[in-house]
Amino acid sequence: MPDLTSMPVVHEELNFDSQDLQACVSMMQGGSKTFFAASRLLPPRVRAAAIALYAFCRVADDLVDEAQQGDLPLGILQARLDAIYAGAPHDHVEDHALSLVVQRYTLPRHLLDALIEGFAWDAADRHYETIEDLHAYGARVAGSVGAMMSWIMGAQNMETLARACELGVAMQLTNIARDVGHDASIGRLYLPRAWLRAAGIQPEAWLQKPEFNPAIAHVVTRLLDEADRLYKQAHAGIAALPPDCRAAICAASMIYAEIGHQLRREGLDSVNKRTVVSTTRKLMLLASAWTQVHWIRVTDNHPAPLAAIVNLVQGCMDATRQNGMPAYFPNRAMPQRVAWMLNLFERRENERLDRNALRQAP
Repeated sequence: MPDLTSMPVVHEELNFDSQDLQACVSMMQGGSKTFFAASRLLPPRVRAAAIALYAFCRVADDLVDEAQQGDLPLGILQARLDAIYAGAPHDHVEDHALSLVVQRYTLPRHLLDALIEGFAWDAADRHYETIEDLHAYGARVAGSVGAMMSWIMGAQNMETLARACELGVAMQLTNIARDVGHDASIGRLYLPRAWLRAAGIQPEAWLQKPEFNPAIAHVVTRLLDEADRLYKQAHAGIAALPPDCRAAICAASMIYAEIGHQLRREGLDSVNKRTVVSTTRKLMLLASAWTQVHWIRVTDNHPAPLAAIVNLVQGCMDATRQNGMPAYFPNRAMPQRVAWMLNLFERRENERLDRNALRQAP
């Protein structure tokens, strides 16, 4: 396993200014330590793009969260995206970096629009009545990021993008379960309100006086159970990523899931404290991901995608209609590889016969 603390950030294939890229790295180090740790396992060909993407997402989130009365952060973000996609980014480090990513990978605009829509929901103090409502929020603020990461890695088929979106939603549910107290301190409540009422808690009254109790523990448990279900559903999608990207995503998935496991071990009190996974434990999980990823296989049983992420994936399919053999070979068991190749040859032969028939038609 490589030394994760000393690996350089290589901006291969992207003409990044070194100072701009280092500024983006600093944003990531000061934000998501989990993403930063996992990013060190990304191959050089996508590492810089992933860092640039994270930097813009981080700045956009902060811009909305820190907006003052009379500010119009959402309009500002839309204008910045318009300029990025026009090839004339505003004079911000993260805008210049994202512009290069957009140009290099033809990143679908609707994914970034979805992300900003999720931030708009925060600004509007939107309420989440059901778990499906929370899925819709998670799809925007995290599923969109999962799809963008999958896109720049090179996995752009519908099945893999769906699993990437679901992994993002799972991570967001873990964040919500971990940050119940912090969110309440700024007047936000993301736990499904129907679940709270079913547990005997009146959401608005609790928000006025947040406290940990067995009912809150029960709701947090339900949310972690749902996150675990989505981690499991998304897991097989890791095997469909390009081989050089699998370890990083496996590591991110394992570390985020560990936050939930640690929260359970600590008694589920995320009102009075914030669960943290130790550096030692993260390093152990990084090492485990490095070895486990070779054993992950795609499955023949593809579950229906989470309803909330269908439009994100469909938008990607509308953005590109790529056919034929992918640029990498998904991690399939040998019988699956044989079947895949036979199907490919059969499809090619049918296409050849169809072309011949068209030529011979009067």
